[in-house]
Amino acid sequence: MALLCSQNSCSVLASFLSLLVVVSLQCQVASSAGLLSMRHHHNHVHPVRPMVQTNQSTCSLFVGTWVRDETETHPLYQSSSCPIIDPEFNCQMYGRPDSGYLKYRWKPLNCELPRFNGVEFLLNMKGKTVMFVGDSLGRNQWQSLICMLSATASQAQTQLVRGDPLSIFRFLDYGVSISFYRAPYLVEVHVVQGKRILRLEKVDGNGDGWKSADVLSFNTGHWWSHQGSLQGWDYVELGGKYYPDMDRLGALETGMKTWANWVDTNIDRSKTRVFFQAISPTHYNPNEWNVGGTTVMTTKNCYGETAPISGTTYPGAYSEQMRVVDMVIREMSNPAYLLDITMLSALRKDGHPSIYSGELSPQQRANPNRADCSHWCLPGLPDTWNELFYTALFY
Repeated sequence: MALLCSQNSCSVLASFLSLLVVVSLQCQVASSAGLLSMRHHHNHVHPVRPMVQTNQSTCSLFVGTWVRDETETHPLYQSSSCPIIDPEFNCQMYGRPDSGYLKYRWKPLNCELPRFNGVEFLLNMKGKTVMFVGDSLGRNQWQSLICMLSATASQAQTQLVRGDPLSIFRFLDYGVSISFYRAPYLVEVHVVQGKRILRLEKVDGNGDGWKSADVLSFNTGHWWSHQGSLQGWDYVELGGKYYPDMDRLGALETGMKTWANWVDTNIDRSKTRVFFQAISPTHYNPNEWNVGGTTVMTTKNCYGETAPISGTTYPGAYSEQMRVVDMVIREMSNPAYLLDITMLSALRKDGHPSIYSGELSPQQRANPNRADCSHWCLPGLPDTWNELFYTALFY
């Protein structure tokens, strides 16, 4: 059967087919000299501590502790009053028995976060578009912000248009759009003859949907480490060659640099503010936060965790992906504002859906080994991400 395609897609197909034999014969992991040099590069150039970036000269927003809030200010909304929340984030609806995790607020070491004001947000953004671009953690944050705005502007007329890759929630009275664009790698995934090609050096069509936004918040990370059935590609394209796999940190670095170059070249920073949401941590290994402890761990993940880790630092290893993100953003011509939520989120081992996710069947929810320790409950931690986002935008 003949394959019909455009000139551009045919040229991609021709390159793909011409190299497919080589790939099948070699079946090599791309740990070539260039990629090995990337891996070695990670071992000595990245700072030990995460970057702290803020537009407040006297406040390090991302260094602090979680404190119990006994007032009525937290949570900022109820899940029952925000129908946009996806089942996988709606922990209270799907049986989470505790609610103490909702009563913590983030306290930077030397300042207080401004109180979130949804009406002020909408007035300041009147007639504008805020767009989150990335994976399901970006969707987690997108839904959180909509719930926070809806709670304080409850009388506003709204409209939701869901799509793939673009979903838009509009506050019609203010002319404000809060959008989510699904692009888990930020760079392009191109399908040829049923095979998914992760093109590390191309943003292409994805970026056309981003240029019109007034505020862009990007994220990526988790999909780069997925294996097996969760892996989002069949081949990786780099330098005109195709590989079934490669060094994952090296691939992330190349993809991030492609994204950074695209932003530097295509986004008018006098009109559009650009943020990058730092790597969101997972909690699948209790040994990371039980260092030196005597507690016998009964599960192998975040199941049963009901309180944050005390103190200002996570006892486990700092994210290697975050070191890559930090380096690439520092090297941008006009660096994106890094919302450095990695460490403060790492302290919230209690904030995940665990087994209380609508993505799981009742039988699966009975098995703690199926716990989701990657996403976050709503209400929950992403609300703090948005309080920090709000502070960075307006203070």
